[in-house]
Amino acid sequence: MNRLKNWISARGFIAGVLITATAFFFIRATPADPYFEISKNLDIYTNLFKELNSFYVDPIEPGKLVKTGVDAMLQDLDPYTNFITEADIEEYEFMTTGKYGGIGANMQRKGDDIFVADVYENSPAHNAGLHPGDLVESIDGHSLKGKTVDDLGALLKGTAGTQLKMTVKDAYTQISSEKLITRGEIEISSVPYAGLVGPQNNIAYVRLTQFTQQCGNQVKDAYDSLKRVQPSLKGLVLDLRNNPGGLLDEAVNICNIFLDKGQPVVSTKYRIPEMDKEYKTTLPAWNKNLPLAILVNKSSASASEIVAGTIQDLDRGVIIGERSYGKGLVQVTRPLGFKSHLKLTVARYYTPSGRCIQALDYTHRREDGSVGLIADSLKKTFKTRGGRNVLSGGGVTPDVALKDDPMSNVAITLYAKNYIFDYATEYAAKHTSIADPTKFSLTEAEFAQFTKWLENKDFSYKSETELQLDSLKSVAVREKYYENIKGEFDNLKAKLAHDKKQDLLKHKDQVRHILESEIASRYYYTRGRMAQTMQNDIELDKAVMLINSPAEYSILLKPGK
Repeated sequence: MNRLKNWISARGFIAGVLITATAFFFIRATPADPYFEISKNLDIYTNLFKELNSFYVDPIEPGKLVKTGVDAMLQDLDPYTNFITEADIEEYEFMTTGKYGGIGANMQRKGDDIFVADVYENSPAHNAGLHPGDLVESIDGHSLKGKTVDDLGALLKGTAGTQLKMTVKDAYTQISSEKLITRGEIEISSVPYAGLVGPQNNIAYVRLTQFTQQCGNQVKDAYDSLKRVQPSLKGLVLDLRNNPGGLLDEAVNICNIFLDKGQPVVSTKYRIPEMDKEYKTTLPAWNKNLPLAILVNKSSASASEIVAGTIQDLDRGVIIGERSYGKGLVQVTRPLGFKSHLKLTVARYYTPSGRCIQALDYTHRREDGSVGLIADSLKKTFKTRGGRNVLSGGGVTPDVALKDDPMSNVAITLYAKNYIFDYATEYAAKHTSIADPTKFSLTEAEFAQFTKWLENKDFSYKSETELQLDSLKSVAVREKYYENIKGEFDNLKAKLAHDKKQDLLKHKDQVRHILESEIASRYYYTRGRMAQTMQNDIELDKAVMLINSPAEYSILLKPGK
């Protein structure tokens, strides 16, 4: 998704192919000639498509057929090289800008019905009185029965200033009404939450969810706002967990908040060496001295890893959490005509120490075409500015490795079956307000009410052990061993049978925290959901502890630690 300049145009490339083909008309081309191979195969593809269109027994859908062929061709490359059709371009642009025309609400399907899932604060949907849990009955007179969420998205999105009529049944009053909503330009901020944390509220925390246009300014503005509230800041936290990346230039801008002018951030290397480029900070740092902690996890990728890797390589701060995703490739988009685009990988990027953090090795596929991780034997050791060892390949390894407990099956099931969502709606219908999300929590009595509400609900599931036993049973049946050992299977299955109530009690804290964050979102929207989860955040707690312990913080940045 990173936009890089001065790339060869697609039109120029095709023109070059045609000129080359003409120049070689009187010269015998050899199979080793790449231009001849391109020209030959383009002709074959065109002729094949013409024959299918003219003579195939049934009518074909040209657009669908071409996309299938292109997707199959790109599948042999890395997963980030994609064909973006005209129908998909709006979604792609939203990913890079964070903007779209619509009403500012997400929808979800439950059975045959469509419900409001989330409403963005101060959006047209919010101003019209929509809230999570509302049943959407029709849009502009069209029934939504049988419609998919994608179908609904097409009806909701549109040019800012246009209107739509939506009939909804209020989740709190159960009264249906028609609402006239004027679409607006919806901008999803890349910084959904920022606040002061720590025992003395003197550490500035900022959450960045994606690297869209101007996100560097958004992060800087967030820190500015917090500094105005608390001039005596003791440290900074930047949360990049679950951030998939985005624009490379914005990664440089984020680093410039913490690094002074002229510091190396990232270099890109192309197939053509003349195109290689090095990116450095260009402005004075917002603050280059305050202790800094970057939070990452296995879903922090691309531009997130550039920021984390750079801060680590220059010993500017400590990285806390899980090893990052490991995406060390750079993409650009090229127009193909008719509003379609090609997003293609054009380079690898390297952090200041010289390492590439790419985890999957697409250049050495297995015989079956699958891709494996870069072998440990191929990983190289590099040095940070202060002399600490860091490895290439496999993402950014945190200075402090922490891992949250995996989501329990009971929590996953309650969430997937919308019981968490539905109970939060019922709770909001009965409570006009709750405490600030940084302080809100359910009492024991309130959680007991939730467990009682679940008594007649089906949230059965199979544990991983049970799933493996089912698989083993299938193999035994196929190999005709099952009848002889059926008794043993039944006994083992009985022993594995779990009590849903016991599982709920065993994972009570995890379920309660998820329910609390869902309830908080009903009153304080996305920022409320995030603020509430910070009450039970081991990575953030570790960051606060380190910033408040200068000696321990400094030790992590010394060689050999």
